[in-house]
Parts: sequence; structure tokens; C-alpha cells
Amino acid sequence: MVNSNALLPLIAIEEHFLIEEVLQVWHDSGLSATDPSLAHNTGKTGERLLDLAQERLALMDEAGVDIQVLSLTTPALHELGAASVDIARRCNDAIAEAIVRHPGRFQGFATLPVSDPQEAAMELERCVNTLGFKGTMLSGRVGDRNLDHPYFMPIFESASMLGTPVLLHPRTPPAAVREAYYSDLSPELDVAIATYGLGWHYDAGLQFVRLMVSGIFDRLPELQIILGHWGELVLFYAERLAVMGRVGNLKKPVSDYLKSNLYVTASGMFLPHYLERAASIVGKERLLFSTDFPYQYRPGHEARQFLDNCGLSGEDLSGFAHANWERLTQNCGKQEMQ
Repeated sequence: MVNSNALLPLIAIEEHFLIEEVLQVWHDSGLSATDPSLAHNTGKTGERLLDLAQERLALMDEAGVDIQVLSLTTPALHELGAASVDIARRCNDAIAEAIVRHPGRFQGFATLPVSDPQEAAMELERCVNTLGFKGTMLSGRVGDRNLDHPYFMPIFESASMLGTPVLLHPRTPPAAVREAYYSDLSPELDVAIATYGLGWHYDAGLQFVRLMVSGIFDRLPELQIILGHWGELVLFYAERLAVMGRVGNLKKPVSDYLKSNLYVTASGMFLPHYLERAASIVGKERLLFSTDFPYQYRPGHEARQFLDNCGLSGEDLSGFAHANWERLTQNCGKQEMQ
């Protein structure tokens, strides 16, 4: 008997890439020496990040993934200043070319020159309306500014107007934070705990919380944010965060924003009890699938197998596999920018 889940289209929405130009600019700018996360983009992982052709497709097939939504890996262009405007266009054009070469297998998240929010807003519009991309991914702070700084409002206003979601991705905490909380263990442990062990996820979750309590969803009620790794720790403290609505004089309870403005994705953490917790906070219709390729890639058809074991069925399962994402992005670009 054929497993009916094997027939479900599976769209993975947090899947990363890299181009040689960005790798070189990171090196030339000295970023490789100050951001320890760049060491994770070497070896086989680095090769897979750079590949947008047959090897990637083969690994997608092996995992059972039909479509990857491609995003430039962290820290993206957040520290590259004025040079990032042209680099962003080339990154996005590279993804557009991959989509054309392999129709039906790739979609795109826009890479933005976030240090220039006006240029970033225009590039997002180009990516959505001209290239057909489905949203954008932001990798946390830009320089010493958090994403809730008024400086970045043009980016969020553009996303809201265009009807495109914003994926908030982790990045390495600042050096002062690493020194205070993630140091003096061992060189290897210091890097691990500051990045994938814990620091990345605190950082991404904090960016979302800051945006929420700053009132961004009161100003832009249609804006949709995506958090990976089952909510970057935020959902496990929803009860504690509830008081922030009163302290921040928000128009709605925090629980309402979590149900109306947040989507959550797996990022390769195939844990049914985490899915259950996320669903209880944001709703099953706001769960999205992702594998966090290539960082979480594991052989053995594991992505597809999680559908069999995640605890969902029927419309809830098809929603998680593909339909929630399709519904979220069905109106991308249909509204004209003012």
C-alpha cells in the first residue's frame, strides 16, 4: 500500500544558499574574523550552500522535499553597508535564474540591503513583483541597531503593503554579549553555545519580541512574521510574555498577536511535542514546514517521515506540508506600493 502522505506536496520554507561573491566579501570585510558563525559554512555544508543545481535537487529528492524556498544564509548582507545594494540584486538574480532553470522546485526569499532601508524596500518590491519571490528573510540586528529601530520601518512597511511574510532568522549575538554569557568554556564550546547551541535562538526570539512590544503589529496589522525552530524559544514563554502587552500599552493582548501575526516553522527540529506546543499557541493553520538545509540535513528520507509521525492528519497535515504556506503567500505582490 502506498503511504498517502508520500503524495502530499512538501514545501520547505527555510532552506539556505550562498554565492561565491558574498563569501568573498565576508572574508574581505573581516567579518569572518568577528562572527564565529561563518565557520559553520565550510566543508560539505559550504559546498551544499553554494550548489543550486543537481546535488541540491538530489538531496531534496532523498529527503522527500518537493520545493525549497531559498534564502541567503546568516548573517546575509547585514554588515556590508553601501556595497550591499548591488550585491543584493545579484543574489536575487541568482535565485531567479535557479527558479527558471528548475521550475517547480525552488521559490525565493529576497536578500535585502538592510543597511539602506529605502533601497531594501525597493528591492523587496522588485523581487516580489518582478521576480515572483514570496517574501524576505532578515538576520537580526544591523550593526548596533535592533530590527524594531524606526530606521527599519520602510522594510516592514514594504512587506506589509506587498502582502509578503518576513522570516526572522538567527544571527550570532554581539561580541559583548558573547563575552558576558558565551565565553570561558573552551574555544569550541564558546562558539557552539553562542550560535546553534543557544545564542542564535535567543537572539532571533528577542528580535521578534522587541518588534511585537514596540507596537509594530498595531501600526501594521497585516504584517506577518515567521520564526523558525518552533518559535525561537518565544512560544515556550508565552505566559510570561503576556504581561508585556500591558507594560507596552499595546492595543491587543500578546496572545492575539501570536495568533494573528506569527507563523512558526520546524527548521529541521522534527519533534512532535514541539509542534504540539506551537500549534496550541499560534494555531495549526500557522505551522509551516522546513528542514534548515543544509545545516540540519540528515539522510534517510527524514523530512518526509516526520509527516507520518508529527501527530497531524487530514487538512491539518496538508496545511503543515504545503497549504498553509500557499495560503500565506497567495496574495504576494497583488497590492501596489504607494
